[in-house]
Amino acid sequence: MKIKFKVFAQISVVALLATACTSDPDSPGLEYMPDMYRSPAIEPYVDYAEVKGRINEDQKLIRSSLVPPKYTIPYWGTDSATVHIMLPYWRKPAIDANATHGLYGWDRSGNTDPLAEYNAAAADMNPLKIKDAASAEKMFGDAKLLYTINCKHCHGEKGDGNGPMVQSGAYTGAADLTGLAIADGQMFYSIYYGKNMMGAHNSLLNKKEIWTLVHYIRQLQDKNYGKFDPAGKPMWGMAPVADSLKTAKL
Repeated sequence: MKIKFKVFAQISVVALLATACTSDPDSPGLEYMPDMYRSPAIEPYVDYAEVKGRINEDQKLIRSSLVPPKYTIPYWGTDSATVHIMLPYWRKPAIDANATHGLYGWDRSGNTDPLAEYNAAAADMNPLKIKDAASAEKMFGDAKLLYTINCKHCHGEKGDGNGPMVQSGAYTGAADLTGLAIADGQMFYSIYYGKNMMGAHNSLLNKKEIWTLVHYIRQLQDKNYGKFDPAGKPMWGMAPVADSLKTAKL
């Protein structure tokens, strides 16, 4: 009886080892309840064509992510102030923005003056307010990170238009932000839709992030921007606005 049990145990071990082996060098072999410890990474731009464990190899690397329906509004929570800021931008790109900045398929302005919307944006105020030193610290901390990732390579660390891309000779025409005399709303419009040699950043930054960058640019222009005196009074004045907005560049 003991011999039979020993033989059975040996056969079982051999059978288990055999089923655990596979010709696929990337396979871990037989796994017990793999879903308990093996969590597959989700790649939103890849369709693995997997249905009930079966994968269509011809489809697994084909991008299947679809652009959300036109005029779709993302969910930004229940804070009314944040929701208001993040609503779709109501100003339209210039009539020629499809050719100048690749904005094909966008609802463009019908005004034949390509600067009409940009000039009108001078009336738009930054909805993000710097209320005190604590909010300023948070604002500029976030803004510096955004600027480093999206702007520094062209406009430079100090905003003087002499970033690494310009120094290398790979790019020319980056604006000197320190002397940029345009309104906050025009800065936003320029970053959102692009202006001159700069491309549109609306696919890289959301509206709140762009308004945050506007604050950072103001700090580059005025070292006291965002600072408060001991009494809690702001130490900065109104940023200058060019007399001729049509000649301002970003």
